[in-house]
Amino acid sequence: MSLLSVIVPCYNEQEALPLFHKEATRILQEIGEEYELLFVNDGSKDETLKELKALSAKDSHVIYLSFSRNFGKEAAMYAGFCNAKGDYIAVMDADLQDPPALLPEMLKILKTGEYDSVATRRVSREGEPIIRSWFARRFYSIMNRISESDIVDGARDFRLMKKSMVEAIVAMGEYNRFSKGLFGWVGFRTYWMPYENVERVAGETKWNFWKLFKYAIDGIINFSHVPLSIASWFGTTMTFFSFLALAVIIIRRLIFGDPVAGWASIICVVIFIGGIQLLCLGIMGQYISKTYLETKHRPHFIIAETNDESAIKLK
Repeated sequence: MSLLSVIVPCYNEQEALPLFHKEATRILQEIGEEYELLFVNDGSKDETLKELKALSAKDSHVIYLSFSRNFGKEAAMYAGFCNAKGDYIAVMDADLQDPPALLPEMLKILKTGEYDSVATRRVSREGEPIIRSWFARRFYSIMNRISESDIVDGARDFRLMKKSMVEAIVAMGEYNRFSKGLFGWVGFRTYWMPYENVERVAGETKWNFWKLFKYAIDGIINFSHVPLSIASWFGTTMTFFSFLALAVIIIRRLIFGDPVAGWASIICVVIFIGGIQLLCLGIMGQYISKTYLETKHRPHFIIAETNDESAIKLK
């Protein structure tokens, strides 16, 4: 009998945890395989840790890892991957927006041997703000054009993978992680399972528009060098036009003397060129900052409390 590990990153999910545990346990018992529920508390400020301790006290299948502070969802997923013991490993949210009811079908597909991963994608964005949906679709479109990673529109982090794929993801020990890009970059045969959008059962979402926007920028920088190419193109183009303008000024000076030009046009040109330079410097700065963080080799996560004595507490 195989072991199924379910990784659940948690941040301020005290209200959703009892509901998730009840539903997930029901589905996993119906599957009939050995299982573990691996909850990763990402430095929650509410009673999430207390709730996890209570769940682990009454259910031996519950394992919790509690960070020393908030490291982010990417770090929580990475900690889960590092500590999961299962032959099949799933990752899903605690708010039930990732329906546990899909797990039996996902496991059935994996056991056919034709695929290494079963990933989910939303076929609709019902209930989501129109502006947010529009930007999300543009992000997926841009990423697939400028990146080597295959990122499907509407893709969720919710997926079930074989141990071999998870080991490949763990081997990519980069500090600046973008899971959707990592899943696509490592490859493996993936089956995409569509499902309708589901609203969270309790609590509030932690992802506002600004956080999602920054997450998207991180994804583009981590998995594409196109912004750097654009900055180089801008620099080359502006240099060309600068030499061209210099030639025009010299020729005009020789032919017509030194007519007084308008200051407004000069100011506009200076501001435009300065803006382009700052944009290019900002792009390069983003890449340099990512490189700087990678060279420091800081741990992705630090586990302060856990009920698993064999857990990897720092990596």
